[in-house]
Amino acid sequence: MSDKIYDLIVIGAGPGGYVAAIRAAQLGFSVVVVEKRETLGGVCLNEGCIPSKALLESSEHFSRINHEFAEHGIEVSGARLDLQKMMARKDAIVTKLTGGVAGLFKKNKIVSITGQAKLLAGSGPTQKIEVTGAEGSQQLVAKTILLATGSDAIELPHLLFNGQTVINARDALSLTEVPKRLLVVGGGVIGLELGSVWSRLGAEVTIVEMLPQIIPQADPQVAQTLQRSLKKQGLTILLKTRLDKIETTADGILATLTTAKGEQQVTCDKVLVATGRRAQTAGLGLEAIGLQTNKQGQLDVDENYQTTVPGIYAIGDLIPGPMLAHKASEEGVVFAERLAGQKSAVNYQVIPGVTYTWPEVATVGKNEAELKAEEIPYKAGKFFFAASGRALCTGMSEGFVKVLADPESGRIHGIHIVGPQASELIAEATTVLSFAGSIHDLAVTCHAHPTLAEALKEAALAVNKEAIHA
Repeated sequence: MSDKIYDLIVIGAGPGGYVAAIRAAQLGFSVVVVEKRETLGGVCLNEGCIPSKALLESSEHFSRINHEFAEHGIEVSGARLDLQKMMARKDAIVTKLTGGVAGLFKKNKIVSITGQAKLLAGSGPTQKIEVTGAEGSQQLVAKTILLATGSDAIELPHLLFNGQTVINARDALSLTEVPKRLLVVGGGVIGLELGSVWSRLGAEVTIVEMLPQIIPQADPQVAQTLQRSLKKQGLTILLKTRLDKIETTADGILATLTTAKGEQQVTCDKVLVATGRRAQTAGLGLEAIGLQTNKQGQLDVDENYQTTVPGIYAIGDLIPGPMLAHKASEEGVVFAERLAGQKSAVNYQVIPGVTYTWPEVATVGKNEAELKAEEIPYKAGKFFFAASGRALCTGMSEGFVKVLADPESGRIHGIHIVGPQASELIAEATTVLSFAGSIHDLAVTCHAHPTLAEALKEAALAVNKEAIHA
């Protein structure tokens, strides 16, 4: 066992853990990070956010060459997919970013250890873990331990992952050939994004969702707009449908579905299961220190992110709230600052969510269903990108911006976007909500012309029927 007592041990080097480690080091704490992967960055950098966006970007270029360039007067013939090169580009981006995190650790004098961490019963004011790696085991001691191990894909009992015919998101990001027919179980963010990638590259994609709409947490009008667009792009979407069983046949995988109209069968080559994620606590040794998970398999924490065991903290996907990388990062910063005695907090009412399909979907704040359920009065303003000069120039004018605001004060409750570059536009919306802004604040802000961001201003004006271009 090392004689050194660290101020902080962080278990997990994903967007929550590595950010917490860096901020803690900036504040003067001695920090060691334990990560089971050979590379830093967690699921997000290695097999989630980053590689999926790389493939979404590449596949969109391929799709536009084949379907949209002619509209711009650009005739292209012989466009050919080089999937191996596309995957290599994706891998290079991942390598660059994970290496960047390693560089930040070095810059901030953070010790990084590769191995599986397990909590041990501590003594006195210190906490202890055992790390098992390629070179054996060692014990580390610290005043504080932060758990930031993230989450794993949920595996269904009748759809066990085998990496070949039944795959998870990680597998779907590394396929060596385009599947002819892909069945996606789950119409949430991950299922829609990866379904879009492989559809653009030539697969026949069918998406199965048990609930009445895709992206169940989204504004219904936003979800409906996206669904119509995805159908035009060639994806088949089956709502109120569940997959009951699969069997291997000479023609591929025969999936038996139960729909609102009865039983239906679909033949495919691969089944991508994207039905959500669960907290990754296996192997941590929670029982050794008397730490129990809640009914959702997560850890309950207080305002400082401390669990029920003093000295043990948790953030990110391990605790309640949306399983989002940026939410975990914010918690990592706040955890470190509170550990240093600073006043700091995450505004959980203003956590943006994005779906990187085409069109993109981005939301922040409350939607209409939530406002109605909470009996909060509101007025809605909407502006369609079809009336945006910039959107028309790009050739991407589907969708709209919707602003929900208090009818008296004009304070904005939520902003919902489906359309071009929604992922970038949501930043302005998030800033306005963070400062309890109103439709007046957006309306009097001069926006450059022509830009997509003008749609935010127009939607704010539309709340009181004052939009200029609608």
